[in-house]
Amino acid sequence: MRLITYNVNGIRAAFTKDFLGWLKTADPDIICIQESKAGNDQIDIESLEKLGYHSYWHSAVRKGYSGVGIASKIKPNHIEYGCGIESYDNEGRIIRADFDGFSAISVYVPSASNIERLEFKMQFCHDFLAYIKELKKTIPNLIISGDFNICHEAIDIHNPVGLKNTSGFLPMEKEWMTSFIEECELIDSFRFFNNEPDNYTWWSYRQNSRANNKGWRLDYNFASYSLKEKLSRAVILKEAVHSDHCPALVEINI
Repeated sequence: MRLITYNVNGIRAAFTKDFLGWLKTADPDIICIQESKAGNDQIDIESLEKLGYHSYWHSAVRKGYSGVGIASKIKPNHIEYGCGIESYDNEGRIIRADFDGFSAISVYVPSASNIERLEFKMQFCHDFLAYIKELKKTIPNLIISGDFNICHEAIDIHNPVGLKNTSGFLPMEKEWMTSFIEECELIDSFRFFNNEPDNYTWWSYRQNSRANNKGWRLDYNFASYSLKEKLSRAVILKEAVHSDHCPALVEINI
């Protein structure tokens, strides 16, 4: 099974950049999307259906903001929209698809590039960790995919010294991610296969950052420990250029 996570930075804009052509070629069984920035009535669901995808979208109340989705060639048994906390669900941050034997979650962790949002971001992280721990009691096999807006370790950011006081690489954010992985018993699938530097999933639009690979690894496919032996491959698909992010792929024998 091929699963991709992708912050598209606006699904309507991505569609104008041949997103559908790319999707047909990439051919994931499931794609978890973040920052759709569109209401359900603004997304070309019919074109996704023509490619064989059932798609489900959890949009923000505020128009043109945030939003997550899951498109799957396998029809889910159940879709859970949100996590039951109104302040997060109003921003369209979490959607879950339940399948036979596992569930996939698309999550968009708040950014705190505006530092005034840091408290909200860290509260979301705290509550999301608790949500996953509770969920694993009934659904042990989880794949949690999305834009976490955090680089976990120095290897995950192009300038760890210069950016140590920047949100996305703050000590409290890195410490939370360590706790999230350990307490929820998760595997960072990309790092399970690849411990090389210079592998990123987001680049600023400024200063030719992408061409110079001055990036951040913000996008993850986490898998439950119980799926460890089923992991077969994980890569970053940096050739996809619909967004300031690029997709990340994990393959699981499930």
